[in-house]
Amino acid sequence: MATQLLMIEDDTRLAQMVGEYLGQSGMQVTHHTDAAGGLAQLQGAGGSLPDLVILDLMLPDMDGLEVCRRIRALPGPAAQVPVLMLTAKGDPMDRIIGLEIGADDYLPKPFEPRELLARIRAILRRRTDGAPPAAQTLRFGSLEIDRDARTVTVGGQPCELTSYQFDLLVAMAERAGRVLTRDQIMEAVRGRELEAFDRSIDVHMGRIRAAIEQDAKNPRRILTVRGVGYVFAKQQD
Repeated sequence: MATQLLMIEDDTRLAQMVGEYLGQSGMQVTHHTDAAGGLAQLQGAGGSLPDLVILDLMLPDMDGLEVCRRIRALPGPAAQVPVLMLTAKGDPMDRIIGLEIGADDYLPKPFEPRELLARIRAILRRRTDGAPPAAQTLRFGSLEIDRDARTVTVGGQPCELTSYQFDLLVAMAERAGRVLTRDQIMEAVRGRELEAFDRSIDVHMGRIRAAIEQDAKNPRRILTVRGVGYVFAKQQD
């Protein structure tokens, strides 16, 4: 079955080029030129959600950052669909904000179609690689990570994480007590391809802390080891 992608992009020529290129790799792209159309498809998709959303930052009817926020606020599985954001802006803050509000990755325009394909494959691979053969839940005090259901709860309350942030959390939890560099964490999640910008790991860690820590400014689960990286605490409340 072909990989289903939803592209929200007002540049019709770019969308056509992307659709044709990705189609050669067995991916089917559904295109909407505005935010309203893309969100409507996600809201009415039911059990036929796209595997990934390619989202432009600059749209005629709504800022792409707001679109990303609304996707993450959708009910049910639609909120967990991976989002790859396209941005023509040169300001790194736009990219950082995109990651903070739930984008899984971003790609600046102009871009090489091959890089877009590589990033899409890497995101989708993270959703399938390394899945445990049976239901397994990691428990650390009140924190529970269900690797099969891809859910995280603290004290029974669900935590909102993107697919990439979930994978980062699992990678850290599986190595609890070990100090890991940023490169080691990204390698554990991404495998051989290093497809995202190296400093984005700090942004994602901040989002994970906001979701699972009682006080994100004074974390007790994911600790920073200055000059090295991070460590996931074995003993937790």
